[in-house]
Amino acid sequence: MSDPKKLFIKTYGCQMNVYDSERMAEALGGQGYVETQSVEDADMILLNTCHIREKAAEKVYSELGRFKGLKAAKPDLKIGVAGCVAQAEGEEIMRRQPLVDLVVGPQSYHRLPELEAKARAGEKALDTDFPEEDKFEKLKSRPKAKRGPTAFLTVQEGCDKFCAFCVVPYTRGAEVSRPADRILREANELVERGVREITLLGQNVNAYHGAGPNGDMTLAGLIWELDKIDGLERIRFTTSHPNDMSDDLIEAHGTCAKLMPYLHLPVQAGSDKILKRMNRSHTAESYLRLIERIRAARPDILMSGDFIVGFPEETEADFQATLDLVEEVRYGYAYSFKYSTRPGTPAAERAQVDPAEADDRLHRLQAVITRHQREIQDSMVGREVSVLFEKPGRLPGQMVGKSEYLHAVHVQDSGLEAGQITRVRIVASGANSLAGERV
Repeated sequence: MSDPKKLFIKTYGCQMNVYDSERMAEALGGQGYVETQSVEDADMILLNTCHIREKAAEKVYSELGRFKGLKAAKPDLKIGVAGCVAQAEGEEIMRRQPLVDLVVGPQSYHRLPELEAKARAGEKALDTDFPEEDKFEKLKSRPKAKRGPTAFLTVQEGCDKFCAFCVVPYTRGAEVSRPADRILREANELVERGVREITLLGQNVNAYHGAGPNGDMTLAGLIWELDKIDGLERIRFTTSHPNDMSDDLIEAHGTCAKLMPYLHLPVQAGSDKILKRMNRSHTAESYLRLIERIRAARPDILMSGDFIVGFPEETEADFQATLDLVEEVRYGYAYSFKYSTRPGTPAAERAQVDPAEADDRLHRLQAVITRHQREIQDSMVGREVSVLFEKPGRLPGQMVGKSEYLHAVHVQDSGLEAGQITRVRIVASGANSLAGERV
């Protein structure tokens, strides 16, 4: 029997890309590939790219340039580019970097076996279509190997919001929701393999409206169906849009014990003028009232958010409105970025904020966010939380996991195992984690 071919995948960006990389590895597993962590050992290198960050395409080209020596030493090495940069750049990738053999968009990776065969035959393989068939159904079922205690599960893809700064509608396409029965089947398979916590993924996950037995099902309806699965102990979802935070989903946060008290709900800015220019379709006031309703349903919920500073036409007064909103909400986590242009998006054509001013605003915002994060984390000391342990820590006999609020927690206890959910009393707060002892 011949040795298996080695596949090296580098994943950029969001959790959805992590999920996609897992499925791509499974798709190529049917072609005789096994994953390797060493790029030097690889028979195929696959970059699963993200187009959200600044100069994303240029970073991919730079990475590809580092493979020239590997390709020269191993002429049969195949190099592929997948994901959102592949969708946006298409054939241009092969033109600018001829060593690339395969380019596949995020909606077509179920066709990887055919594309790989084409590349092995010496042809250039390109697929950036938005095919009608369901890529999830076309893929083989996940192998039954043991899994870690947490997993991602994509339920919705694409976006119809067309925020002025975002390329997702162009790279991932229109909003599409997977049928509920297929999600539930995959969730059951994950639980059979040892998974105890599932995070449901979507570009606008709370816009989920997949086909169910009695018509379209909402995300809340899907969560209640997942709640029935024995062995599944925790449910999370990300990323949400404020306009799709429905009444039944808010209610589920207060009544579904398996739905964790953590919610990522991006607002992007606190100025109504900037929100309108972003095409966000909500106001700062409507967002704050929504937070009130969510906290009324689940008072201990930990909120997370996204912010863009230095958006075109943002003034100091607009930025102050963002700081005011952050002070009012007090996020347990938040992700903040300086605006950068994305070619083809409406905001790219507008007058840009001075980069030095944008840098200053970002640092000021992050200082406030960091203060809140630390205060909230420090407030956990003395409380009891439920921790799902995931892996050994850096010290002998130490285990690390996540609380229901997504805080990283480490416990010095050799009797703990991965996959175990245990009550823990928090005894100390560190820079990015909590220390606890088993109750």
